Amino acid sequence: MAKVYNWQLGREMDYRFEQAAPDWQFAAIFNTNRCLACQTCTMACKSTWTFSEGQEDMWWNNVETKPYGGYPQHWDVKALDLIEQANPGGQSWGGSAGPEAPYGTYNGATIFDAARMAGTGQQAVGYIPTDEEWSAPNIHEDSPVAGAPLSEGAALPVHKTWFFYLQRICNHCSYPACLSACPRNAIYKREEDGIVLIDQSRCRGYRKCVEQCPYKKSMYRPDTRVSEKCIGCFPRVEGSDPLTNGLPMETRCMAVCPGQIRLQGLVPVEPDGSWKVDADNPLYYLVREEKMALPLYPQFGTQPNVFYVPPRWVPRPYLKQMFGPGVDDAIAAYERPSRRAQAVLQLFRVTQSIIFRFEVIEGPKVSEVNVNGRSLEVFDDTVIGYSRNGQEVVRVTVKEPFFERPVQFLNSI
Repeated sequence: MAKVYNWQLGREMDYRFEQAAPDWQFAAIFNTNRCLACQTCTMACKSTWTFSEGQEDMWWNNVETKPYGGYPQHWDVKALDLIEQANPGGQSWGGSAGPEAPYGTYNGATIFDAARMAGTGQQAVGYIPTDEEWSAPNIHEDSPVAGAPLSEGAALPVHKTWFFYLQRICNHCSYPACLSACPRNAIYKREEDGIVLIDQSRCRGYRKCVEQCPYKKSMYRPDTRVSEKCIGCFPRVEGSDPLTNGLPMETRCMAVCPGQIRLQGLVPVEPDGSWKVDADNPLYYLVREEKMALPLYPQFGTQPNVFYVPPRWVPRPYLKQMFGPGVDDAIAAYERPSRRAQAVLQLFRVTQSIIFRFEVIEGPKVSEVNVNGRSLEVFDDTVIGYSRNGQEVVRVTVKEPFFERPVQFLNSI
């Protein structure tokens, strides 16, 4: 195996292929605190890409209820257990956070390390889900952990009775396990945007991608006998949709979200796979500057490019095994956001055009609130989002404007 640098782990790791990086990387942030579990995103994806015969169980986008839900069921528990079996008790984080290691250093085994330790002969540890595990995308929806009566269990900082919604698409990882697993080299990562695709003319349906993707976002289609996966709505990202006049456009699941929990874009990438410093890119700013959004199971080692603002009310140990050791800082950054972050958070789901750069125009102070015993000043700043060509595509304020329509008729709606 070659050695590659994984900035989320703060160290080098083993991978099948030599270090390579796209010019830009498809990335997204999901704010779990806002999700309604309305499944609008799920159905938008389904009705666009997986509505055909043979795709009945394909849900490239899904929203599952944690801690009990999952699609396929138990996908994360089983992946974590395979790593633990190969390296018992060895999964830990250490060191201090810094520019090269924003979450410290992961000292445990990745899925690639675990395969080597276990002597499986595979590129990564994995398994093929059963048909039953694929059968219920909404299993255990809204099922809480029972810790106390609801009247007693809903106080911050941690609820005694809790659940939360986890929104999932393909992470378009920097070091995809599906790509390294494929014996046909049918899976590739695009140079222009880092989107991971399957060349179905080369695929022979061995299902190694299904087996070794720890997130289980590569799926087998029985009627065509090839694998399929989320394609990152690459025609929209390319700017092929006439709605935005040739400008890169958010994916379907992002663009329809009524809870405004999603922000998707492209970030420039260094040759070693880390993100280029660009504090005016909203994704870079929230992930690397504010550290408000975290990767999902970074210990898997694939360097996923979908990030999450963790839910505020969930026990910290559960969140730390899911998002890594940056959870406390991420929640603190979200609970009491900086003035600039307050403005950037307004950019979630306000335009279908991908925002490459933002600018904040300062406005007056409008309120001061108490957050966990500390004062937080709120300013009515204006944030402007710009497209790839520098064109302004959106302008919103921190304080949402209120419009009162004059009544012209008694039955006016």
